[in-house]
Amino acid sequence: MPPTGPRTVLSAAPSWTFFVGSAVFHYLGPAFAVLLFARLAPLGVAALRIWSAALVFALWRRPWRAFAALDAEGRRTVLAWGAVLAAMNVCFYLAIDRVPLGTVAAIEFLPVVVLAAFGARTARNLAALVAAVCGVYVLTGVRPAGDPLGLVFAFANAVLFAAYIVLAHRTAGRSRGVSGIDGLAAAMLVACVFVAPVALWHAPALIDPVSLAAGIGVGICSSVIPYVCDQLAMARMARSTYALLVALLPATATVIGVVVLRQLPTPAELAGIAFVVLSVALHREPSSGKKEKCDM
Repeated sequence: MPPTGPRTVLSAAPSWTFFVGSAVFHYLGPAFAVLLFARLAPLGVAALRIWSAALVFALWRRPWRAFAALDAEGRRTVLAWGAVLAAMNVCFYLAIDRVPLGTVAAIEFLPVVVLAAFGARTARNLAALVAAVCGVYVLTGVRPAGDPLGLVFAFANAVLFAAYIVLAHRTAGRSRGVSGIDGLAAAMLVACVFVAPVALWHAPALIDPVSLAAGIGVGICSSVIPYVCDQLAMARMARSTYALLVALLPATATVIGVVVLRQLPTPAELAGIAFVVLSVALHREPSSGKKEKCDM
């Protein structure tokens, strides 16, 4: 009888399935967070998301042990990753409070297209990259107007998201004897420290039972499930391939915006989504001769 169990199932699953899981939850949680803004300010939602995710990781992975096992360079990477996670989440929530979710997701793709371009070494992958850029451009251009400050936060979030991919992919390689998920758990604990002033400022609102429960749900949906899926995907994908698949995020955000927020897409948005799907269908993973195993 062949071996069964969670690790066996995860090892057998195609790498793209982890990315799809990440893409769905990456914006499903924030979509619910928008609904939570009626009870809690965006900064409070961001802090509650990070703190609740850090608590889950602390109970699950005991990240201080992984941090202690790292060398000096590994600790610097985790500290930088935690700072990026904190700043990225704050900018993201300040952006979606002012700009439609689909637009923020589209802007988020722009810097990472550079990462994808570095890996487009074949004509087929170059065509995939062009299709992805066209699709995201259409999605981005659908709503060119918006709150100027919201757009500033959206572009800041995009730059930080590119940094997140670089740091997360570096940790996913487990080059220092620590799994990517344990590195993520340690980084989330660091992010928890960075947002502590924000959490303390919004402490009175955070003790509301409804807001607290909803915020914990947002944290699990936004920072635990998708980030773990990211690590499982990055351990088995080239960085350029992962960056190209980020083109799915604007399309996913548009669909979730329809389902959760009733933000109906236009024909132009549907065309943009079609370009994104085409890009994913065209792309082929560069052959590396080495395949990582999933480590839970």
